Amino acid sequence: MTPERFRAIVDAYGADARHWPAAERADASAWADQHRSEADALLAEAARLDAWLASDSVEAPDAAFIERIMASAPAPARASARKRPRWLTLPGWRSRHAGLWWSGAAFAGVGLIGGFAGAFAVSFFLVTGTPSPASESSYLTTGFGGNAADWSGE
Repeated sequence: MTPERFRAIVDAYGADARHWPAAERADASAWADQHRSEADALLAEAARLDAWLASDSVEAPDAAFIERIMASAPAPARASARKRPRWLTLPGWRSRHAGLWWSGAAFAGVGLIGGFAGAFAVSFFLVTGTPSPASESSYLTTGFGGNAADWSGE
């Protein structure tokens, strides 16, 4: 244990050895016993700071202050005052099902859009007679756009 490390421990954790890190507590106590005058000065300074910090207290607010805060708070919105769609007010239907309905509709919408995009792509290749990009192997082409078989005779 060095004097710098002992000072750092006391500065960080205070004068009470119970608050010091458990792994360094024994070494710090042994150093304090060997260097009693220097350790006592550091511990006395830390004890004054600990006492000052411990003396701080927060008083409970008085009733008038609580009443002023409660009076200035906005009134809670009533659920019946909000306008709801008719299908949410049907008997037996609760608003917690609305999120489930919307997520299902979104999932179905994405699936439909994907199906339409796929059908459009297939019909485009069938109508124009252009082969699909999947039928052309990209590893057989060169950087010049030709087929690698064109260069095999050279």
